[in-house]
Amino acid sequence: MAKYLLLKHYRGAPAPSNDVEMQHWSPQEVEDHMAYMRDFAARLQASGEFVDAQALAPTGAWVASGGEGRPPVVDGPFAETKDLIAGWMIIDVDSQERAYELAAELSASPGHGGEVINEWLEVRPFLTEPPRIED
Repeated sequence: MAKYLLLKHYRGAPAPSNDVEMQHWSPQEVEDHMAYMRDFAARLQASGEFVDAQALAPTGAWVASGGEGRPPVVDGPFAETKDLIAGWMIIDVDSQERAYELAAELSASPGHGGEVINEWLEVRPFLTEPPRIED
């Protein structure tokens, strides 16, 4: 078994076929989308493939050390992940092919007008050990 991160983006990925931002959906469309996500996670829990899933609020900040005795540095001239990352799901599956299969299924969640979103999901494996530097 290997863990994979299914990363949902607000933007930065190719546009989905149903490219209407959630803020323009009806309350029922949002509920239908969330129900699909819950049902998908429940099915993966039953199969033992679910690890975790979280949606992220659109607020956040970059934070770095400002140096000893100085306050933290907040924000900066960087891409704002709060504008990029919508949420994630972590799965534990037998193969990369299974991770791709589940990502494709998750991509087919309903969106505006009840139509499938076909959103692009980033699929990334977790490192199983730290990278090695060879001499």
